[in-house]
Amino acid sequence: NPFSKNRRWVSAQGCVHSVQMNPRNFFSELKRRNVYKVAVAYAIVSWLLIQAASIFFPAFDAPPWVMKIFIIVIIFGFPVALILAWAFELTLEGIKRADEVDPNESITPRTGRKLIGITIVVAVIAAGLFAFQFLRGKPAATPGPGATVATTAHSGITPEPNDSQPTASLKSIAVLPFENLSSDKENAYFADGIQDEVLTRLSKIAALKVISRTSTQKYKSAPDNLREVGKQLGVANLLEGSVQKIGNAVHVNVQLIRVSNDEHLWAESYNRKLDDVFAVEGEVATAIAEQLNAKLTGSEKESLAIKPTSNPLAYDAYLRGLAFQGRIDGFQTNITKSIEAFEEATRLDPQFALAWAQLVRQDGLAYWNFEQTPQRREAARRAVENAVRLAPHLAETQLAEGVYQSYFEQNYEAAKTRFEAVRQRFPNNAFAAECLGALARKHGQWEQSHQYYKQAIELDPQNVFLLGDASLTDVGRRDVVSARKLLERARNLSPQNSTVTAILATTYQMTGDFEQAQTLLDGVTPADADDWYFQIVPSNAIFLRKYEPAIAMLKAQLTKPEALRASLGSFQDNLADLERHAGDADAATQTYQQARATLEAGLREQPNSANLIGSMAWTETWLGNKTRALELARNAIAVDPTSKNTYTGPSREELLARIEAHFGDKDDAITALQHLVNIPYGPPVVTPALLRLDPDWDNLRGDPRFEKLCQEKQP
Repeated sequence: NPFSKNRRWVSAQGCVHSVQMNPRNFFSELKRRNVYKVAVAYAIVSWLLIQAASIFFPAFDAPPWVMKIFIIVIIFGFPVALILAWAFELTLEGIKRADEVDPNESITPRTGRKLIGITIVVAVIAAGLFAFQFLRGKPAATPGPGATVATTAHSGITPEPNDSQPTASLKSIAVLPFENLSSDKENAYFADGIQDEVLTRLSKIAALKVISRTSTQKYKSAPDNLREVGKQLGVANLLEGSVQKIGNAVHVNVQLIRVSNDEHLWAESYNRKLDDVFAVEGEVATAIAEQLNAKLTGSEKESLAIKPTSNPLAYDAYLRGLAFQGRIDGFQTNITKSIEAFEEATRLDPQFALAWAQLVRQDGLAYWNFEQTPQRREAARRAVENAVRLAPHLAETQLAEGVYQSYFEQNYEAAKTRFEAVRQRFPNNAFAAECLGALARKHGQWEQSHQYYKQAIELDPQNVFLLGDASLTDVGRRDVVSARKLLERARNLSPQNSTVTAILATTYQMTGDFEQAQTLLDGVTPADADDWYFQIVPSNAIFLRKYEPAIAMLKAQLTKPEALRASLGSFQDNLADLERHAGDADAATQTYQQARATLEAGLREQPNSANLIGSMAWTETWLGNKTRALELARNAIAVDPTSKNTYTGPSREELLARIEAHFGDKDDAITALQHLVNIPYGPPVVTPALLRLDPDWDNLRGDPRFEKLCQEKQP
């Protein structure tokens, strides 16, 4: 051992001798042989090499274990370097054993000065690299109010999975699903809710780029290939976690990982009582911001410290509401369950502002899609008033106000202002960008809608419903190529999603490829009451003149009327259409009469539902009531005019044209089609291929004006 107090040396005769060395001589000898200087130089060079490796290894896609081995080699090399510095010495004649060099001939002072010079140079380089990394990690400035639509706080992440992506910002993060370690698997919603709340708080930190929860749902709690997950999500950091709930006790464990090298940046465990778990999410978000050098503003610190409720049962109900809200299957059923959970949360704690705000969003979805009743409208009004009274500055409250203005008041300008304000203040909020995209297409701003959805997808790249919603803008624009890219991405994430598959089948119907549309429809097992799927199935059966399988499917759905809710009448209309085309006039008439009774009952509860009014107009058409059918079709247009909604308004005009064509009013029908075939609107849209093959237009065939519309436009 060269550091032993007994110095050993070898004589010229090969005999081993040993002498006593006192501690003072030992440390003096360390200094003389430059061991201290070698130790300092080795530490600085090692740090520099590790930093360089952390940059270059990921650039060449080196696996994580390469970095680990590299660091281990450097660590074990340290004592080796010190041993060599002690045992050997550089002389004018080359390298010799230190014991063989006469002290009077030693040049260690000279080599020591050179070593100091080299160390200083390396230290300057290391300082420069440190400064570069620090400056590169600073967040980009948030765009001001005058920024264009195409600019976001985190532009540069390309949504297409096959495109080359730039290096993710060091301040970007995704929160993976938290593992449920509770013995009761029914508590899975609790782990989901804790994850969602951590993510929600992180998304309020403007200096961070945060991926939405719906984009991380498909991943495991602790995936094997972190680098690949990070690449797919476009982030540099991942947060893993687990939650264990036992009675009134909750254990939360989280760890922050840098995906480029599997480095664990931070980890913490929290053991709390259920009534004290509310603060954990804010503590986690604050710690992550510190680890990623994201400076918090005063308002952000205040937002993270908010305690949403002091009632553990209310919080439990709130987390159940979030779990149902985030599901992509069973749309109507899960919206209803989510509403029930949020209502329970607000009943248990009437001061629970977050629960009131989330309740508004779910009420809006129910009202817009299947329950346009005064009761639902009143429930939403009460919820938004409570949210505003309790916490007007919360992002969730401001989004709830925008939802209410859009869904219930149709005050689209006010809603747009609200969503834009949220987007400026919270640039990570994908929902605000999505809402702006939906509003833009209602206003006829289709290209702007496309850009808003693109920005929302950057923040939430694997949200199946967002991808599907965005595709509707592209379908309405008749850009089937762009729509199919989005829908294929959604199908890759959720292969059996019947809504996504039905929208994709619509794009093939638009080009006249009904066989491919049928192949897609046959490839999934539809969710019960899936409106999109069960609208496309009968239309494709009519185009192909193959009715029986579709008839059987619809009859099976009609045995579960409670699941169909307000869609029951349209399902009956679709079945009657199939029976009519199949040649069974008596069965069709009977089914149309059933649809009429259903729709009349629905209209008594929802007298201003354009969907129900339109369905009733179609029913009266095939029951032979021309005057009533035309009156209802025009009423649907009055309730939902294109002047107020360019997304759904034109579809009401198309319905009127179909009814006019059936009753022989060619001029009005063709005039309407000449307009509709040239404008974007909510799918399905009329196209030359559909005009050529849809039997609803048979009475117009032979008219030169109509035949011209059936011709494909030349590029």
